[in-house]
Amino acid sequence: MSEKKIPLRQCIGCGEMKSKKEMLRVLKTVQGDILIDATGRKNGRGAYLCPSRECLKKAVKSRGLDRSFKMAIPKEVYEALEKEMEELGF
Repeated sequence: MSEKKIPLRQCIGCGEMKSKKEMLRVLKTVQGDILIDATGRKNGRGAYLCPSRECLKKAVKSRGLDRSFKMAIPKEVYEALEKEMEELGF
């Protein structure tokens, strides 16, 4: 039997490659809203982030979301993402 391939994704904060299940998916919807996709199955453009505050801070500093979504991300969106991460327990 062959081993099942585990999908890897790169964190936009630290740049580390991890399995998809270990990461949080940040989603840009068709309407332009940016939110955390807990299920990992919603429609839209996704970027992955380690479930830690350090990686979120690195993503803010390196403008990782700006590059992933090819648009300028307002400061309020990063604050909302930080609150959502707190609610999810990270």
